[in-house]
Amino acid sequence: MNIVVYCGASAGVDSTYMKEAKNLGKWIAKNNYRLVYGGGKVGLMGAVADEVLAHGGEVIGIIPSFLVDREISHPDLTQLDVVDSMSERKNRMIELGDCYIALPGGPGTLEEIAEVISWGRIGQNLNPSILYNVNGYYDHLEAFFNNMVENGFLDVEGRRAMLVTDSLLEIEDYIVNYEPPKIRTY
Repeated sequence: MNIVVYCGASAGVDSTYMKEAKNLGKWIAKNNYRLVYGGGKVGLMGAVADEVLAHGGEVIGIIPSFLVDREISHPDLTQLDVVDSMSERKNRMIELGDCYIALPGGPGTLEEIAEVISWGRIGQNLNPSILYNVNGYYDHLEAFFNNMVENGFLDVEGRRAMLVTDSLLEIEDYIVNYEPPKIRTY
């Protein structure tokens, strides 16, 4: 199974983010999953990839050419694909993924996980989408999704098609038992 991880190219201010990025990497390797991510060596991105590799796992990085130097592309990956644009990067990661997990990150991380969640609602992504809620990082976003339900912009089934959790055990259970939502119709 290919686990796509979206996360920051920085470490954030709380050391818990780095700790949990490493735990996620160990979990991916331990379960014989393959990591698909943005290809960088720095921040949470680098930490996840380093842990997967350190524990014998495989890592595929997808990075646009203009970010090779800025995000310091990881030199030790199983596979590094250099693409032309951010759109190509995102589409390739989605294409390769069987599951999508967002660790803490910035606007790019939010954009990426929001895209797969959105695509799931219209049948273009039938895979689990998970917000790894390290230290309550995604509490406000979870509340916003719940607000969407309350206001009729997201149905309950669509809301259940994403998980917000701080537990790797819950993530594993969600992946194993995931059933895609019915494709939204109007």
